[in-house]
Amino acid sequence: MSELRQPEADFQTPVPAQGLVEAQLLGAEGEEAVSPSSSSSYSDLPQDEEGPSTWHDQEDVLQHALCQKVDELVAFLLFKHQTKESTTKAEMLTILKDYQDHFPMVFRRASEDMRLILGLDVKEVDPSNHSYVLVPTLGLTYDGMLSDRPSMPKTGLLVLLLGLILLEADSVAPEEVVWGALSKIDVCAGREHYIYGEPRELLTKVWVQEGYVEYRQVPHSDPARYEFLWGPRAYAETSKCQVLEHLHRVSEWDPRSFPSLSAEGVSDEEQGA
Repeated sequence: MSELRQPEADFQTPVPAQGLVEAQLLGAEGEEAVSPSSSSSYSDLPQDEEGPSTWHDQEDVLQHALCQKVDELVAFLLFKHQTKESTTKAEMLTILKDYQDHFPMVFRRASEDMRLILGLDVKEVDPSNHSYVLVPTLGLTYDGMLSDRPSMPKTGLLVLLLGLILLEADSVAPEEVVWGALSKIDVCAGREHYIYGEPRELLTKVWVQEGYVEYRQVPHSDPARYEFLWGPRAYAETSKCQVLEHLHRVSEWDPRSFPSLSAEGVSDEEQGA
């Protein structure tokens, strides 16, 4: 297993771990504040030079520090993914430094951020030495990263698009609805995005060629209007139930609020669609 070869400052800057992509678009409530474990000690926390901090102030300091560690761990995991390397729990513990006792919570939060924002699952591949890799979420095999240079994964936006399609009547999303929703997270057709590049090409060409979505003209529309549907690769690799559950986890929407979609998703899974 490779050792850490460069300091944290050299990691490529990741997507900020709070309030991006799906959470912004779907109106998720702000994440719960990081809670210190019952066994944590505040004796090592920084103290006000003018006097001892109150317990509340110390708790705020700890919460802020742990949120920073979550972001740093996300950056480290993304760096490992970009360089196609696995990592170990021992390596991740070096990122936490003075907060190693909080590793379970920080690891859980970082894993959830990777999944919901970037569309990547943290998967343990060797329990004997706690070795991990990142893989696209929901059974997808596409992460959108370029092979010739480090880039950001795009699976999170793909899952979001698949979810938007499902929430429209007959699982057909008018193009104007899609762009209207994505504009809320500053993903706009014709405008270069720092993660996704030119999003129109990504949605209407790249993902169409990859087989994840269909992009077609609305029949008899004049002037021409277009719409998005799931493509065959999306049906082959994931399911409506999985995507709906993803939306539920991000936005706290209950899939049962969409009974027809949920029933259809269950039917698809039963039939192996």
